[in-house]
Amino acid sequence: MQIAERTVALFHYTLTDPAGAVIDASPEGQPLAYLHGAGNIVPGLENAMTGRAAGDRFDVQVAPEQGYGVRDPNLVQAVPRAAFQGVDVIEPGMQFQAQGEHGPMLVTVAAVDADSVTVDGNHPLAGVPLHFAIEIAQVRAATADELTHGHVHGAGGLHH
Repeated sequence: MQIAERTVALFHYTLTDPAGAVIDASPEGQPLAYLHGAGNIVPGLENAMTGRAAGDRFDVQVAPEQGYGVRDPNLVQAVPRAAFQGVDVIEPGMQFQAQGEHGPMLVTVAAVDADSVTVDGNHPLAGVPLHFAIEIAQVRAATADELTHGHVHGAGGLHH
């Protein structure tokens, strides 16, 4: 069976940055499962998965526009230190949930001074070209529940 709309693919992956440093990888013996066509993985990777079958091994280069997007300088802003009441220590790299124009969003602290905290609402991998090394472990038809819910249930997916 080939990966197409209405199929579930289980795959092993290693994600590296342009310098070859490992950013993320599937745990040994635990492939990631996703419902093809439901937008559960970055578009560039999902497009490259189409038509693949169990046993296929391949590399995929994903440009930022097809990955986590390009960096948006408008998502970096200084916020008054007072907005972090109840937080005694704020350091670069810490993450907080903030209310954005389109609902809740995750922001990362980029810098801190006595009066303000600079936060960045870009995804940490925004603007980064991604390299995936992929091995397809299994392809199967999606269940009716998976199609209704838009994600995989069971091994490698969500449990509920």
